[in-house]
Amino acid sequence: MMHTIKPTSYNYLFSADLKPIAAVNPGDTVEIYTEDAYAGQLHSEKDLVSEACATTQFFNPQTGPIYINGAEPGDTLVVDFKSIEFTRPYAVTAIIKYFGGLQSTNATRMLQDSLPEKTWVWELTDDDKAIYNKALDIKLPVESFCGTMATAPKLESITAVAPGYFGGNMDVPDVCPGNRIYLPVNNEGALFYIGDCHARQGQGEVTGAALEIPAKCTLSFELIKGKAIEWPRVESRDKIMVIGSARPMEDAARIAYGSLVDWMVEDYGFDKLDAYMLIGQAGGLYVGNMVDSLYSLCASIEKKYLIHR
Repeated sequence: MMHTIKPTSYNYLFSADLKPIAAVNPGDTVEIYTEDAYAGQLHSEKDLVSEACATTQFFNPQTGPIYINGAEPGDTLVVDFKSIEFTRPYAVTAIIKYFGGLQSTNATRMLQDSLPEKTWVWELTDDDKAIYNKALDIKLPVESFCGTMATAPKLESITAVAPGYFGGNMDVPDVCPGNRIYLPVNNEGALFYIGDCHARQGQGEVTGAALEIPAKCTLSFELIKGKAIEWPRVESRDKIMVIGSARPMEDAARIAYGSLVDWMVEDYGFDKLDAYMLIGQAGGLYVGNMVDSLYSLCASIEKKYLIHR
């Protein structure tokens, strides 16, 4: 069955206390419309975040929660991410006051003033395969993904700008079409959220913003019954990956690599020490975000090394 979910309002929390906006069955195809991280308030380079988003109060509007029939705590939700179609011909990015990896923030307090605000508009071109900034005369290939994808946490309501064990605002580019994303089910129905689509983003999202754009995301769900995972997992054609979120950054790396070892032991028959040694020699690691309340890192190993023991 095909479902189209086009909300008229959005949520700004990952929470089990919010009423589901739709219910779907595993195997159904779902088209989900999302708004950009600025709630669609930036349209030109004259628009500054502090002014255009003054009445918005929050960032990262989420479509959800979506109830997955049959999902129970202790299951794993599998998201088969099929496509992203942009619903606007341009993306925006901005410098925000007291936010970003290279200036003072509320979590890294300094005495100097904030960097000045600035907004850039990038136009889609080449049949949405590239994105162009006229002022810089730079064209970049589109590499679209969703900055946020989550199931509701078990006990807390958490802001939509934060990542965690439930997924959330991880800003990891491998959460993209063609890949499968595995999320822990913490509540009945899983309560799935999605949003914050990006036309592309550099690793680390150092300015605190990607090329933000609204979109229609097409995906389907599966359930792995009775198998719990602790942290989000991603599977591509060539790799398996785990995303860890924490501060300091080395703890996020430890979560990601440690959980990757667990996956190799559980599903691929490795001895724990052999798996640990192998990721030490062949593992990959990159920073998804270095700006949010928790940092997100993605650890990986190529499938060609995952021969069953």
